[in-house]
Amino acid sequence: MIVDDPLVDVKKGIINCKVCSRRCTIPDGGTGSCGIRKNVKGKLDLIVYGRPSAFGVDPIEKKPQFHFLPGTGAYSLGTYGCTFMCKFCCNWELAQAIRDHLPMDTWMDLPPEKAVQGAKAYNCSSIAYTYNEPAIWYEYHRDIGRLAMKEGLFNILVTDGYGTKEFWGKASKYVHAASVDFKGFTEKLYNQLCGAHLEPIMESVKLSKKHKLWTEVTSLVIPGWNDNREEVRNLAEWLKQIDSEMPLHLIAFHPSYKMLDTPSTTASKLMELRKVALDVGLKYVYVGNVHSEGENTYCPNCGKMLIERKGYMIGVKETFDMDRAKCTNCGQKIAGVWTREQAMRLKGNNKLKK
Repeated sequence: MIVDDPLVDVKKGIINCKVCSRRCTIPDGGTGSCGIRKNVKGKLDLIVYGRPSAFGVDPIEKKPQFHFLPGTGAYSLGTYGCTFMCKFCCNWELAQAIRDHLPMDTWMDLPPEKAVQGAKAYNCSSIAYTYNEPAIWYEYHRDIGRLAMKEGLFNILVTDGYGTKEFWGKASKYVHAASVDFKGFTEKLYNQLCGAHLEPIMESVKLSKKHKLWTEVTSLVIPGWNDNREEVRNLAEWLKQIDSEMPLHLIAFHPSYKMLDTPSTTASKLMELRKVALDVGLKYVYVGNVHSEGENTYCPNCGKMLIERKGYMIGVKETFDMDRAKCTNCGQKIAGVWTREQAMRLKGNNKLKK
């Protein structure tokens, strides 16, 4: 579909794309590296507009968002294509379908209006743009997001962090929360396993915070690549400089795609690295893709459990006053967006439909 007001520049029929840090130059008839942004006579054809290839109604904890509207549902969408070429991709049938010449026969007819209607029908509080990199289908989720806000829904961006400053400036107008995913914290890993660079991801975290999105960070822990104390310490120290209360999720790797011979990350290793990040001074560090006490939220001051998680089931304890965002045991303020009213204030949306 030819989209209006796309995030591109056009000169002499050539499109200069500005959604991701590859900043592709797209000749007439060609596509960007992602494979879904096509130049048709100087106009942008977003091939996946209104045609997602993945859909789910997920717990918001799956995004993962642990400090944003816990216990609510997220109407989740994804498409084909990606900015990265990760050898460990768990959604490779979608993200790498174009590069690997896989069948692309899973399409939904879902224009923005229908997506918003679906989110309401499933009683979801938010719409999540996820499963593949959403920056590359910006114009589609922009149109969904604007409608969603009018209907009192919130928008969540689950991203690999390769979006440009122009992308973040535009998306921040309707996105309330972001999950930014580090694949590691070295240029070597990004070069060799993702075909990308580390710096844009670091910049995206800063931009997400600058634009006042509720931001949580994930970091995939890959055995033999980044499962060491030094790298996690470096990441934690860098995050602490930005905001020590920004949640960090250390995510277990499981064999997938072109890394089937790499073993899964153990729960004990994740808990070891979690302690490293906590010792650096991060207030909220979680582990993911395994079951452990590292899924729970604890008061960073007195240590009382505030939210207990077992998989995607949560239990809010009496020690946590969500309305006031405080630990009732010691009065410590707990960073997060815990209620609908708090989420509405993120963008001054006090007049949104209840």
